[in-house]
Amino acid sequence: MAAKFFEKNAYYIVFCLALLPILVLRDFTPTNELRYLSIADEALRNHTFFSFTNHGEPYTDKPPLYLWFVMLSKWLFNSHQMLFLSLASLIPAIAIVKIMDKWTEPELGENNRNIAGMMLLTSAFFTGLAVTLRMDMLMCLFIVLALRSFYQMATTPQLDKKASWLFPIYIFLAIFTKGPVGLLVPLCSTVVFLLWTRKIKQIGKYWGWRTWGVLLVGCIIWFSAVFLEGGKDYLNNLLFHQTLDRAVNSFRHQEPFYYYCKTIWYSLVPWSFLVVGLLVAALGKRLILTQLQRFYCTVALTTFIVLSLISSKLEIYMLPAFPFMVYLAVLYLPRFKDKVWINILFAIPAALFVIVLPTVIFLSLFSDLTYLRHWAVYAAAAILAASGLMALHNISRLQKDVYVGIRMLAIGFTCTLYMLGWALPSINPWIGYIDLCQTAQNIAERKETTNFAAWNVRRAENIDVYLGNPVQIIPDSEEAKTHLLHNTVLMLPVSHLSSFEIKESWTVGKYAVIFLE
Repeated sequence: MAAKFFEKNAYYIVFCLALLPILVLRDFTPTNELRYLSIADEALRNHTFFSFTNHGEPYTDKPPLYLWFVMLSKWLFNSHQMLFLSLASLIPAIAIVKIMDKWTEPELGENNRNIAGMMLLTSAFFTGLAVTLRMDMLMCLFIVLALRSFYQMATTPQLDKKASWLFPIYIFLAIFTKGPVGLLVPLCSTVVFLLWTRKIKQIGKYWGWRTWGVLLVGCIIWFSAVFLEGGKDYLNNLLFHQTLDRAVNSFRHQEPFYYYCKTIWYSLVPWSFLVVGLLVAALGKRLILTQLQRFYCTVALTTFIVLSLISSKLEIYMLPAFPFMVYLAVLYLPRFKDKVWINILFAIPAALFVIVLPTVIFLSLFSDLTYLRHWAVYAAAAILAASGLMALHNISRLQKDVYVGIRMLAIGFTCTLYMLGWALPSINPWIGYIDLCQTAQNIAERKETTNFAAWNVRRAENIDVYLGNPVQIIPDSEEAKTHLLHNTVLMLPVSHLSSFEIKESWTVGKYAVIFLE
């Protein structure tokens, strides 16, 4: 039994093991991860669970589900554990692949399903979000589950009562994880599918009293708790400023409507050329033949168009479309696998893999990229280049097999992730603040002070997670004020050290730490 399980799930197990060094050794990123940790710490101190603050300022950007998980982690371990927190992204990522695998079983053989799973897991942004502390992958899982429940109802003669209840529950959980996108993607996708299949009159079967009732009850309970805990202003900010304003005229991440036409090429690397090429070829030949293909096409295109119309855009917002795009492409792969253009599209990422090694060697010569001069970085680049060479050799043979080539690149990419993880202790000072804060703490203990300040350190307000003390942020426009600080440990860019007449400084990555007497 155990041997059969391992054989069936071998790649998924290897993929998770390959990510272990990254999950154990990497630092939290300053952009969002430290902010979530700081918000969770503040919520635990304030005993709030529905209305959050970030250094006293209301934080209404995200619903509470994921933040509850971060709070649970802190409560369980009395610290923020990267490995445990990563499970909220890694487990949903694997679950999505397993759901898609089971879903496509009637139309895809085991070999093709394995290829699709490997392609999805090794797509750049899917891999990145599988190890990043964000709520996007969890929301994507709930959206996939909701759409799977809808498809079960839509393709069976009699109403599946279990699926009819799970459908709205999954949608609410998606909303409760990330916000309105959790409703928008399933709603638009299912309505367009019903229009396409000329079953729009059956919309009440799926979007009837049961669905809207579950969503309404869930939202009433949620918003009531928000009102009781955070008040009218917080609720108004949550419902209007963070939804309507972002959708119509975003105050953050505002991009043109064609934004995702650009980002899709690097979001699905190394498979973007292959996936987009297969989908365009299939649409051009009108090969939407089965219900499954029609539904996957509906979800992928509808999500792409709807999110393009929303003012606020980020590459990762397109995540819910990726599973359907990749699996739909693999559904068409057997029909086109012997075409010359397929091999050309496959050769592009293989060639890119090959030039990674010389590129890394060249970049490591620059003084501000010295962290690349690590044996694990060179080894990772060499593995990637070797897999690219083997894949190119495979498609150059007379009996070329694109499936073998895809496996080579996917396994090479996976091994590269494993090797790259061992370089993170040396890279962390350039991507995170844990080493910087450790140095600052050591200096503060020697100088017997708890005063910390930061000047031109990006998102420095949240490093209180590491320091255990508030950090005074020195505005860049008021540089002179830094000279008024006394008995303070100051963190600043190395390039700013010339502004001070000091005898001693400690350099950590691109930042430095000094003590102001």
